[in-house]
Amino acid sequence: MIKFPIDQMSRTEKVMAMEALWKDLSLDDASVESPAWHREELAATELRVASGQEQFVDWEAAKKELRKRFE
Repeated sequence: MIKFPIDQMSRTEKVMAMEALWKDLSLDDASVESPAWHREELAATELRVASGQEQFVDWEAAKKELRKRFE
């Protein structure tokens, strides 16, 4: 088992580690089946977008905002 010094990492380092893991995991996304609740959440989000209750945000801008919020 691989162990990381998570308790010694900054929030920025933790987010960067998660992004690296997600990038690696998503290389073979066809082999991962989404759970039913995920499909339901996507449908609910689509309804909120269609009704104007939800707006899309550029992914790079969202990451910057989240990093700012948790630094």
